[in-house]
Amino acid sequence: TKGAIIPSAVGVDIGCGMMAVRTTLTADDLPDSLSALRSSIERAVPHGGPGPSGGWNGRSGIPNSILRRWIDSGLESRFKTLCAKYPKLENAASVIQLGTLGGGNHFIEVCLDLEGRVWVMLHSGSRGVGNLIGRIFIEKAKELLHTRGVKPLDKDLAWFAEGEPEFADYVEAVAWGQDFARINRELMMVRVLQAMRDHLPSFKTDKEAVNCHHNYVVKEHHFGSDVWVTRKGAVSAQKDELGIIPGSMGAKSFIVRGKGNPDSFCSCSHGAGRTMSRTEAKKTFTVDDLSAATSGVECRKDAGVIDEIPLAYKDIDAVMEAQRDLVEVVAQLKQILCVKG
Repeated sequence: TKGAIIPSAVGVDIGCGMMAVRTTLTADDLPDSLSALRSSIERAVPHGGPGPSGGWNGRSGIPNSILRRWIDSGLESRFKTLCAKYPKLENAASVIQLGTLGGGNHFIEVCLDLEGRVWVMLHSGSRGVGNLIGRIFIEKAKELLHTRGVKPLDKDLAWFAEGEPEFADYVEAVAWGQDFARINRELMMVRVLQAMRDHLPSFKTDKEAVNCHHNYVVKEHHFGSDVWVTRKGAVSAQKDELGIIPGSMGAKSFIVRGKGNPDSFCSCSHGAGRTMSRTEAKKTFTVDDLSAATSGVECRKDAGVIDEIPLAYKDIDAVMEAQRDLVEVVAQLKQILCVKG
């Protein structure tokens, strides 16, 4: 978009994205059963939701390390500024869900690459507070439609234009949500790695971690113009930029390097994508189907996650083949442990 942003296009899972870290561990360092490790990770990182079930147990239950990051990063002070303008945000689950996973297709995984190296990968966003930010501004944009003099083909195409106070407020709020999401992933990663250290031999991690959004908006320069690029289910794939493209919980995932293809606005896909709705998947598949599709993966195999069955997703190999002109593969990962909310 030029000179405007469409909040509905950005959506409500603001800043949702992926983080991956490679460790010095190999497959030989892992125990035969990963059940105890999965339980430890599930205890270390609140998961599930929506609502309080997916967060810390009250303000007093928030670990000090997370409270410190909330304050020292500026998230707290910036949030107070947003709340002063939009009081509805005061009731949002903000710091109470910082460092937590959520539900649905959000996950934490331990994976092996083709050389047998152990990776940790996770997928989450700005949680309940990002959702509320999205909903507040989507409605605000729709309210402004009657002042435009121009009707879009669909009310969900309602926009904010540069120069309007609502535009500046939205950019400020979305930037905060994206920072919350990035820090959320970093805090979870620290806790997952600590859980692994409690169960596995001593290890180190690579200095370069991949931490990328796939639901966000950013100002960039394309085809001679400054434009707002909304990547919804898309990852930035600038020249030599690292990204993550996950498959489903029984498939494989890819660490990629961008080729900077201008025709895609230097973007690539964010994952396999669904072939059927969650409702349809629950009607179509059984727990036995889920168990078979996730054979060899230490994960939940119950009715609560049937909607995440790999058979409800596209073939990740076909998805990767379709974007060979956008990215090159740096590493191929196969999950051996998966935590879902």
